[in-house]
Amino acid sequence: MKLWEKGIPTDKQIEQFTVGNDRELDLVLAKYDALGSIAHAKMLGSIGLLTTTETNSLIAALNEIITDIAEGNFIIEDSFEDVHSKIEYLLTAKLGDAGKKIHTARSRNDQVLVDVNLYLKDVVIDLKEQVKSLFDLLMESAEKYQNVLLPGYTHLQIAMPSSFGMWFSAYAETLIDDITMLNAALKVVDQNPLGSAAGYGSSFPINRTFTTKELGFETLKYNSVAAQMSRGKSEKTLAFAMSSVAATLAKFSMDVCLYMSQNFDFIGLPAHLTTGSSIMPHKKNPDVFELIRGKCNKIQALPYEITLITNNLPSGYHRDLQLLKEGLFPAIQNLKACLDIAIFSIKDIKVKDNILADKKYNYLFTVDTLNEMVVAGMPFRDAYKAVAEQLENGTYESPKETKHTHEGSINNLCLAEIKDKMDKSY
Repeated sequence: MKLWEKGIPTDKQIEQFTVGNDRELDLVLAKYDALGSIAHAKMLGSIGLLTTTETNSLIAALNEIITDIAEGNFIIEDSFEDVHSKIEYLLTAKLGDAGKKIHTARSRNDQVLVDVNLYLKDVVIDLKEQVKSLFDLLMESAEKYQNVLLPGYTHLQIAMPSSFGMWFSAYAETLIDDITMLNAALKVVDQNPLGSAAGYGSSFPINRTFTTKELGFETLKYNSVAAQMSRGKSEKTLAFAMSSVAATLAKFSMDVCLYMSQNFDFIGLPAHLTTGSSIMPHKKNPDVFELIRGKCNKIQALPYEITLITNNLPSGYHRDLQLLKEGLFPAIQNLKACLDIAIFSIKDIKVKDNILADKKYNYLFTVDTLNEMVVAGMPFRDAYKAVAEQLENGTYESPKETKHTHEGSINNLCLAEIKDKMDKSY
């Protein structure tokens, strides 16, 4: 069954090419398609295009379909083009003419828009919860290790003293920016496109405010053409937010891989979080974090893939938009998996004490030394030259301690303020 079937058969090769893997991807949208149809049926009933009996029977049948979906009993056979045609077929088979009426005043275009928006809303909410869990874990680690010093680097050269408290809380605070991006994506997808039909509205006296409230959307995408143009923009907005989260995870994972290497030896991972070598018995490899890094780097390409698919399309619907699901849906699952495994693994990172005892880190404190000279009255440029001379002639002595007091420094991490910022952003 095809929603556009006119009794003229479609060439099998054409059908296979145009449908692609849409059936498999549409299983993700099945629940949302049924929920959208329930709201649509109620609205049709409210304006008299369905009788009360028809409305109630459609709602009951759609709820049965939702149960089948939840229990894993819903499939889309090859005889169906997509989730929309399968659900309409089930309704028609069960209810006859009432099932045939469900498509009144809507198009497959606004149907898929509703499905995608509802799905992406749930995705954003789930991702926010995962990011918050990761934030909490990083902040817990920051508090636990806030006094354990760590070398800081610029240009991958030893620079100034840092700490594990600063390292963990740096990534935690960065996640707040990612939450801001996710909130922006939520604002974009939390708009109801139902009723825009094929992109130019309907001559039926439909009530779009009704379905907006029924589906729990914050607002209505009023202009029907704007609703159609949101396809691609919604996906890209979420992709940029996902890319932001992925960038944070990828950078943190790179740090873990670097810090775990014997040349740095700042942290360790327990055996159950590492893998070995087929020929080198001593190897303990951070494969988990390498894969997080790789998967998250791949996710960061997603916004540009979506841009390349959509950036030269005029207004209105185009079949190119079907391809957006191929990149976005698997990326969502990959990002969720990366967040889950990061949370699982980070809690077992072993921080090493007394790292700065190694003499190669003596120069970390040169800035602290010259700053003390400045506080004592020496001009900064003279203090800079004096310390440089000490380094050159080998007379420099490292203080091996820090006295940083400003907000966000080693000895004043402002962890409570960072937590408050997350609470306000979340």
